Amino acid sequence: MKSNTINIEELKNKSKLYRKTIIEMIYKAKVGHPGGSLSCIDILNVLYNTRIDRSEENKDRLILSKGHVTPALFSVFMDLGYIEKSEINTFRQINSRLQGHPDRNKIKEIDANTGLLGQGLSIGVGAALAKKLKNDNDHNVYVIIGDGEMHEGQIWEALMEGAHYKLNNLIVFLDYNKLSSKGNCNEVMNLEPIHDRIKSFNWHIEEINGNDIEEILQVLEKIDSITDKPKFIIANTIKGKGVSFMENNPKWHSGGLNDEQYKKAIEELN
Repeated sequence: MKSNTINIEELKNKSKLYRKTIIEMIYKAKVGHPGGSLSCIDILNVLYNTRIDRSEENKDRLILSKGHVTPALFSVFMDLGYIEKSEINTFRQINSRLQGHPDRNKIKEIDANTGLLGQGLSIGVGAALAKKLKNDNDHNVYVIIGDGEMHEGQIWEALMEGAHYKLNNLIVFLDYNKLSSKGNCNEVMNLEPIHDRIKSFNWHIEEINGNDIEEILQVLEKIDSITDKPKFIIANTIKGKGVSFMENNPKWHSGGLNDEQYKKAIEELN
């Protein structure tokens, strides 16, 4: 685990940088998933910059179960030097490493191939259990899932299994922006009362503002002391966070930006 040497203002500035990179990447490709990328970027920012140390032999792992938000993942990877910044122009192009879903065969810092929604948490359960069996008690497995993804039955099977094996090294962030590709998430299939439902599966549960760097840092520090069960963090976020015409607008689940939209988005993020 990295020591938390980056101060909060640095992390906030990184989130601004990452959001601009997300917009630029999708603008140049004319395709992508801006809404969910912008909603979860603060979580990825904190995890990769304060928790996950790729240089260690045994590592913390991060499974991006909502795999369509690779613009968020790649923006962090560019900052960390895992991929070249010049590759931003190749996003979702033929033969590019930067595809619409994570591919660990192309980028070694990716911990799992994801894309079919609902499967990432099962991968996370397996990875966390493997660490237990190998007596690796110093590293965690982080999984980021989407709220629309929770409509998949496999998520609930994995929640049951994670609790059964008391995987205290498994930490799940729910990017709860309330909007899926089909519209309002809870109108498509109601998840509420989500807090009570997850708790009934015998997980430790916390609820935060998932776009607040300080709250993300605080909840991670708080749950470090939980040693008898897996941990689930409801991260209330805003879809399209940071760009006014994208915020809470289901239209921007996926799509490209024209020149005028790109200019306005960058101006707001600056």
